[in-house]
Amino acid sequence: MGTIITLIIIAAIVVYFISIYNKLVALKNRFKNAFSQIDVQLQRRYDLIPNLVETAKGYMKHERETLTAVIEARNHALGAAKAAAAHPEDGKAMKALSAAEGALSGAMMKFFALSENYPDLKANTTMNGLMEELTSTENKVAFSRQAFNDAVMEYNTYREQFPNSIVAGGRFAAAELLELQDQEARKAVKVSFN
Repeated sequence: MGTIITLIIIAAIVVYFISIYNKLVALKNRFKNAFSQIDVQLQRRYDLIPNLVETAKGYMKHERETLTAVIEARNHALGAAKAAAAHPEDGKAMKALSAAEGALSGAMMKFFALSENYPDLKANTTMNGLMEELTSTENKVAFSRQAFNDAVMEYNTYREQFPNSIVAGGRFAAAELLELQDQEARKAVKVSFN
């Protein structure tokens, strides 16, 4: 009788630890999925930027340095996003993406500031349509980033709780939040040509 009770207790403990492990896996997959939603929106933004620059080229002939800086920042951010998408649990990849996104936001703010000096560009319907799409995309990126950070926080909290931390061990590393590094980049990008 004592052996049966001992076996039942051991089985219950094993089942409990298996349920912790399974929940860690589910939470990890949830934040990876949340990052894939960010990735979709970032890709959409990266696809819009060359169109914006190409539309502006004809008007902003004397601003080649700014246009080149925007494209270079976009390419760097795209590379960082691909690395982060491959390993959303990698803190270094998230920090690199945050830094690249901050640089891209800075380049875009300079681009928008300079474009204000070109009334014909502000009146261009293609440019206005692209700007409207970019505004919508920026909002979707913000919502996706919030959902990702919420999923990361839930995962990190669960993995740090006792006895979950025992099960997590070295197999379930802490996930990194996606935060903007540059304080200037935290400000909303002005995309209006009105």
